[in-house]
Amino acid sequence: MSSKSVEFLKQKLTVKNFDKIISLDNEKLNDFLAEYIEILNPKNIFVCDDSKEDADLIKKMALETGEEKILALKNATYHFDGINDQARDPEHTFFLTDSPIDPNIATTDRTAGLKEIREIMKNIMKNSTMIIRFFSLGPLNCDLSMQAVQITDSPYVSHSEDLLYRSGYEQFKKIKNKSRFFRFVHSEGELTESLVSKNLDKRRIYIDLKELMVYSANTQYGGNTLGLKKLAMRLAIKLASEEGWLCEHMFLMGVNGPNARKTYFTGAFPSACGKTSTSMVTGENIVGDDIVYIKERNGKAYSVNVERGMFGIIDGVNQKDDPVIWDVLHSPKEIIFSNILVGPDNMPYWTDSGVSIPDSGKNFSGEWKKGKLDSKGKPIPASHKNARFTLRLDYLKNLDNNLDNPEGVEVGGMIYGGRDADTTVPVEEAFDWTHGIVTKGAGIESETTAAALGKQGVRKFNPMSNIEFLSVSIGKYIKMNIDFAKKLVKVPKIYSVNYFMKDDAGQFMSDKVDKSVWLKWMELRVNNEIEAIKTPTGFIPKYDDLRKLFKQVLGKEYSKELYEKQFSFRCTKWIEKLDRLEKQYKETIPDTPKELYDEYEKQRKRIVELQSKKGDIISPFEL
Repeated sequence: MSSKSVEFLKQKLTVKNFDKIISLDNEKLNDFLAEYIEILNPKNIFVCDDSKEDADLIKKMALETGEEKILALKNATYHFDGINDQARDPEHTFFLTDSPIDPNIATTDRTAGLKEIREIMKNIMKNSTMIIRFFSLGPLNCDLSMQAVQITDSPYVSHSEDLLYRSGYEQFKKIKNKSRFFRFVHSEGELTESLVSKNLDKRRIYIDLKELMVYSANTQYGGNTLGLKKLAMRLAIKLASEEGWLCEHMFLMGVNGPNARKTYFTGAFPSACGKTSTSMVTGENIVGDDIVYIKERNGKAYSVNVERGMFGIIDGVNQKDDPVIWDVLHSPKEIIFSNILVGPDNMPYWTDSGVSIPDSGKNFSGEWKKGKLDSKGKPIPASHKNARFTLRLDYLKNLDNNLDNPEGVEVGGMIYGGRDADTTVPVEEAFDWTHGIVTKGAGIESETTAAALGKQGVRKFNPMSNIEFLSVSIGKYIKMNIDFAKKLVKVPKIYSVNYFMKDDAGQFMSDKVDKSVWLKWMELRVNNEIEAIKTPTGFIPKYDDLRKLFKQVLGKEYSKELYEKQFSFRCTKWIEKLDRLEKQYKETIPDTPKELYDEYEKQRKRIVELQSKKGDIISPFEL
């Protein structure tokens, strides 16, 4: 079909845009574009290269169409999604497969799904301009990166991607006629007078693993439309499972050690468990806050941040807790605010910012006044709880200088976090890789909060904080993580952290800033500079080491009493945790690897043995 595709493209594109495509010398790309130009039938087509001129034109289009509007804050714009299009849509999100993947993963018949989505998308762009863009998921000229092409009719989506991802038009030339690249087709569909997607009954987000391709239609929410984010992550996890590398829902950061040493850590945390705040800790350096690729090179694990920007939740961002982000959000930078309140002064406002919110303005519901109710009679908040900011990481003063390093960075340690009031200690090191993956990664539980779901303390099972985005079975995913270390000569150490341990009065034992100390301790352990105490579940810090670190890092005293409360071993609580996890795996994960049950059984035996000797709650000074 390739020669026919070239002739078709020549008819449909301007000379300038045609030359941009033909210069890439990629037959599979030509076939893809020809097929979907015919299906989508756009009014106009624009091919975007890596030039600033083309990027500026995308932003101009977003303003001209009204998808974005200018704020009083210089260089900043805002965008509103529809009131019913504010989040990922699991009800209409499916993997297109010929056979089921896992009982926990939503799939639909591939043949039927492709027929349906192509019917929905037929002529969907007849009144709009198609934008074709190319991206590199990861640094340019890096063997860890993936290439991607995105079709969309939303200049807001394209502008957002310009902030979030590395432009990859020139990079695409280097892959020549290779067929291995991700493809994304998005259309916001017919719009209402308010410029939001109209046909929500025909909203679909379909992921075709066979063709490494994603379709999203009749949606504007970033999580459904920014295909290179969590949708691309699903494609990458599938590819990683076949090729022996990892795609993880993790931050990537550098922790500064003694004598100008820097050690890099990845970290996976469920929502509201401290992921972003950890990656942004004062005195350390962020490489990325969301998605990483991890691959073996010369017997070591190397990682890159897939993105170059941040699509962050703005709800609760304030000057005290988030000073770096706060400064950027009030600076004259190119930032897109979405689903915030635009006040009478044409400035952005959001919930729990520490700043007084106006009683009126514009938000995702239209004209807004305090007390406005939705169709169900519930108050509409000034800004949506999922309101976002989109910006480049290089705006941040704590950005690591290896963000765009084509070599990536060597991973020294991996961190798994959760929200746990009564069992896991603030920081602990696994005995080895398999023990860490199984008991700390695959053992993540996170307690819900009353504010979020109305019922407090319910432990939500979330292996590696990645369960929502898996494109392989949970058992296979755990196994591929376990097996990854087999090819490594130098294996990263694995840690668990928990910032939410409570005392008998229900008060948190740790301050928000204490995570700085836990990071410094982990950095020293990775480099074998301090010893630790062995418990049935891993290695914990010695009191004297923490006392010194609290003084050095935070300038505060750290008492033996607090250390003892934080790091006492709770036998019964740990046995209960193992019981919950084993039950979960046995009942819901049919292909759970044997290694998981073996590690849980060994851990249980160690706990029972300690309990028989020293009782139920054991002070770290007795271990």
